[in-house]
Amino acid sequence: MDFSTFLIQTLNSVQYGLLLFLVAAGLTLIFGIMGVINLAHGSFYMMGSYLAFALSPVVANSFGGGLISTFIIGLLIAIILGYILEWLFYSYLYERDHLQQVLMTYGLILVIEEIRSLLVGDDVHGVPIPDWLSASIKLSEVMTYPVYRLFISGVCILLALAMFLVLSKTKLGMMIRAGSVNREMIQSLGVNIKFLYRIVFAAGIAIAAFAGMVAAPVSSVYPGMGQGVLIICFVIVVIGGIGSIKGALIASLLIGFIDTFGKVLLPEVAGVLVYVFMAVILLWKPSGLFKAGS
Repeated sequence: MDFSTFLIQTLNSVQYGLLLFLVAAGLTLIFGIMGVINLAHGSFYMMGSYLAFALSPVVANSFGGGLISTFIIGLLIAIILGYILEWLFYSYLYERDHLQQVLMTYGLILVIEEIRSLLVGDDVHGVPIPDWLSASIKLSEVMTYPVYRLFISGVCILLALAMFLVLSKTKLGMMIRAGSVNREMIQSLGVNIKFLYRIVFAAGIAIAAFAGMVAAPVSSVYPGMGQGVLIICFVIVVIGGIGSIKGALIASLLIGFIDTFGKVLLPEVAGVLVYVFMAVILLWKPSGLFKAGS
C-alpha cells in the first residue's frame, strides 16, 4: 500500500467513524439515560436520508436555498418528530422490561418502513452534492479525494465538540449525566425527568437523522438502509460503554479504521473483524471502555 492509498483510506476511516458516532451518540444517550433499547434508532437515520432527498428540490425551488437550508429544515422536523414520538410512544416503555421494548420498537421499524414505502416508494434515490462541494483534492498523479467527504468529517467534528460542551459545561448536561447514573436521585431533587427524557430523545433522534442527511449524497437513499447502521452502532455502544459519549466517539473511530482497512487488507474476514474486536474489548472490560456519563 503506497502513501496516497494509505492517506485516502485513513481519511475514509475518520469520515466513516465520525458518521457512525453521530448515530451511536444518540443511541447511547437514549439507552444509557432512558434505559430503552431502541431498535428503531436506525430507522431515524434512514428517515434523515429520505428527508434530504425529499426536501432538497422543495427548498431549492420554494426558498432558493441549498444543502445547508435542507439540513436546518430537516433537523427541525426531526426534533419535533422525536419529541412527539417520546410523548406518544416511548414514554410508556420506561417501566417495561427489555423484551417488551425490543418487540415494541421493532414494530415501530415496520411502521416506519411501511410509511416510507407509501410516501416515496421502494426505489433507490440519490441526493446531489452542491456545486460548491463537488470538487476533489488531488493527492497524487492519479488519486483524488472528494471535498464533500472532508465536509462530512468537519461537520461531524463540530457537532461532536458541541455535544461535549453541552454535556460537560451546561446545567442541562449536568442533569443528563446525573440522570444516566441515578435517575431517581435527580427526580427527588426536583428535576422534571419526563421533560428531560423528551429533550434527550428528541436530540438523539435529531442527531441520527442529521447523520442520515449528511450521508445521503455519498451513500444513496434506499429502503432498510438504517438496519445495517443500527447493528454496527450497537457494537459501538457496547465497546464504548453504555451512556458514554466519549466512549462512543473513541469506539466509532476504532471501528471506522478496523472496518475500512479490514476491507482493504483482509477482505475475506473483514465482515467479522469488528465483532472479534468487540469480543476482545468485552473480555478485557465487560462494561465497555468508559463509564456512563463520561
